[in-house]
Amino acid sequence: MARKTTRRQFLKQAAVTGVGIYGAAMLPVELRAAESDKSRIVVINSPNVLVDAGANKNTVAKLGMVSVGEADASVDQAVLNSMIAKGMQSFTGAKSEADAWKKLFKPSDVVGIKVNCLFAKGASTRPEVVAGIIAGLKSAGVKEENIIVWDRNDREMIRAGFVINRSGTGVAVYGTESEYEAEPTKIGAFNGRLSKILTEKITALINAPVLKDHSMSGVTCAMKNHFGSHANPGDHHPNNCDPAMAELNSAPAIRNKTRLIICDALRPLANGGPGLRPEFLWDYRTILISADPVAMDYQGWQIIEERRKEIGLKPLADAGRPTKFISTAASMGLGTNDPTRMEIVRGTV
Repeated sequence: MARKTTRRQFLKQAAVTGVGIYGAAMLPVELRAAESDKSRIVVINSPNVLVDAGANKNTVAKLGMVSVGEADASVDQAVLNSMIAKGMQSFTGAKSEADAWKKLFKPSDVVGIKVNCLFAKGASTRPEVVAGIIAGLKSAGVKEENIIVWDRNDREMIRAGFVINRSGTGVAVYGTESEYEAEPTKIGAFNGRLSKILTEKITALINAPVLKDHSMSGVTCAMKNHFGSHANPGDHHPNNCDPAMAELNSAPAIRNKTRLIICDALRPLANGGPGLRPEFLWDYRTILISADPVAMDYQGWQIIEERRKEIGLKPLADAGRPTKFISTAASMGLGTNDPTRMEIVRGTV
């Protein structure tokens, strides 16, 4: 039997319980208290994270890190690791990287890292970013066998540079393929069967999107990444993916398991997305960290709009692709789209 929740019922539940507000339901008490007034978004940049690929001495392989694949030889992994470490300390207020990860994850967790691999290398979450996340989880005592890197299917993950591993040894890397819930989850306009990786196999979720333009929703970042978490994303694109995208992200399996969002904004895509259009990529050299998917998407939207203005493109709304889903998600209590209720912490490595 399908699990059905109306939007009105969800809003009533959120108002009574506060669950899901600012995307922090599963954060430790001290972090939830810190985010009760404002949602924290950490923006870490490094001018040194992208280097000449032929001269790069700090690839994942050369550093001897746990590898789930390599897709961008121009990423200086040592610098990227420092960016993630600094970002996590800024996000949690911890004095060390290990302590930062320990505030969010415990050794008994089975952690899913949801990546976006739909349009291959250059338009997908980089395995290099995931390698840095895995290193952080290991510092918190999470075993490699308790980490699952996943998306829709193996084929798309391979095209994005990931190496599939279903063996049970080391970090697991694989797609849902056909392993979806037998019955759909229904919430308002959303009606889809969720991945069993999400609903049955993991206890904690890291959303690891890539920032880019989208031909229907305007922007794809944290919330749009979960269109790869269910069986029929194509049915949910009408009306700029609104309100279906927000309603999908209100599903308890997503809302309650999300501990962290780390966005790959090393080379975002300003136009022509979600497929790869190399002429619209630019070297932004940034990662963003938060637990609030709405605030994350709002900031991603602003980054894309600023770049579009720089290169003479219309704002997304004028191009027929307004980011309606962001305000809808905010109205549902999934996070904030109010800049005055965001704490932006910037840093440079």
